[in-house]
Amino acid sequence: MRAADLRRREAQGDHQIRSRPTLQVAAADAAARISSRVHPHRVPGVDGFHFHTDVTVRFAETDAQGVVHNSNYLVWFEVARVAYLEKFTGGYNALRNQGIESFVLESHVRYLKPAHFDDRIRVHARIGELRGARFRFDYVVARNGDPIADGWTSHACVDAKTLRPTRIPADLAAMIEAAEATEASSSS
Repeated sequence: MRAADLRRREAQGDHQIRSRPTLQVAAADAAARISSRVHPHRVPGVDGFHFHTDVTVRFAETDAQGVVHNSNYLVWFEVARVAYLEKFTGGYNALRNQGIESFVLESHVRYLKPAHFDDRIRVHARIGELRGARFRFDYVVARNGDPIADGWTSHACVDAKTLRPTRIPADLAAMIEAAEATEASSSS
């Protein structure tokens, strides 16, 4: 329930609301402030993704409830990201050979359905944005074509020696733009 609704109901004499601790109202206020500022990038279905890599869920990736632990989705994002860069740009070493490192700035995962041990999943990846020193990967994790999670990671290129932001090299940007312009799906 939103903080404004809680206050309105309390003012109208709703006894159940009066018995709620002030902390709950404060938490609702905080949640409202955060949700008004945060608009996570929503990744659509797999349409528009020209690259994917397949992963089989290992037993070690599941938790006590028998589902994949949430942290593993970020590992799968990395697996897809590395495979994407390897296929279309020569890999992370192509950046490093030019004296550039790439750091993850942010990551976001939206969990839609659970994955389980031995599920065969497909991680779709694409560059969603490429600008200056920054770029963003979008991901969709699907089982049998049905999305079970989606998300994104944002990155920055920095000079390997100074760690100062540096533009993505033009040749790598051109390779990525060419890869994203392809029509047919491909896999690693």
